[in-house]
Amino acid sequence: MKRWTNCGTRQREKTAPRLADLRINSYTGRVNSAIYKVIPFAVLSFAFILADSCSNSDDVLRTRDDEVIQFGKMIGEIRKANIVFVGESHGSERDHEIQLDVIKALHKAGAQLAIGTEMFRADSQKQLDEWTKGTFGLNDFLKVYYNNWNMPWPLYEDIFIYARDNKIPIIGLNVPEEITQKVSREGFSSLTDAEMKQLPPGISCNVDPTYMDFIRRAYSVHDKDEKSFVSFCEAQMIWDKSMAWHLTEFLKKNPDKTVVVLAGIGHSWKRGIPEQVKQLSRLSCMVVLPEVPEHASGASELAQDADYIMTE
Repeated sequence: MKRWTNCGTRQREKTAPRLADLRINSYTGRVNSAIYKVIPFAVLSFAFILADSCSNSDDVLRTRDDEVIQFGKMIGEIRKANIVFVGESHGSERDHEIQLDVIKALHKAGAQLAIGTEMFRADSQKQLDEWTKGTFGLNDFLKVYYNNWNMPWPLYEDIFIYARDNKIPIIGLNVPEEITQKVSREGFSSLTDAEMKQLPPGISCNVDPTYMDFIRRAYSVHDKDEKSFVSFCEAQMIWDKSMAWHLTEFLKKNPDKTVVVLAGIGHSWKRGIPEQVKQLSRLSCMVVLPEVPEHASGASELAQDADYIMTE
């Protein structure tokens, strides 16, 4: 297993799990020795650029073929996508280090980036634009941050400072918390006309058994009665649909951008926001998730959740 520290200083051990061997707290897979091939110098140089900030190998599980690949190779693959979801457990320092690593590597590889955030509501976009332009001071930005999000600033500081310093747009994707809280308590049908106007136009809520099964697994929800659980699912869908709408609208206006989305794991899984993006557009999405053993079962199931898993 590997322990993540700052980019470029990650400590590696000799073993890494393969998808087929992932079980709850059970990692028995061992990486076979790599077979190196002679490649042109130009290709090799490009690979070094991609892996500049994170040059260690064998720390990404690619789900489509159950292969452990280098971080730089993953960057080369996800760079082709319109939207790259990098999921997080909000309080995990490691997950935010991974997010920053991905942002830095894509930026250094020449991608025209924007950062989509669950942390900020769409109605904070003006302040986010001022921040990335460098016309909004840190103290003022912190007020906006804590008005939107309740996790400690140091968890996200390096990401948002990097965005400001490199003029990378930050997009607010979220909706007012009181809306989703009401839906979670009373259901989507409880929203008034005035409350509906705070959501993107045309938002509906069609929770079906497949989505409910996904939510049970994503959030480990087992103790709610049926009515309460349906309302909880509706709240999650409102989140997913609204964030997908804001993403697609941004990319309509900025088709040259690659958007890296920072959102909770439950929203970032393929059946979360990416599925709603698929319903709205033909944009391509890739999903990178941290390793979450309690949700893992086997290779086929993980491939339904993500394109890449970052191993510890």
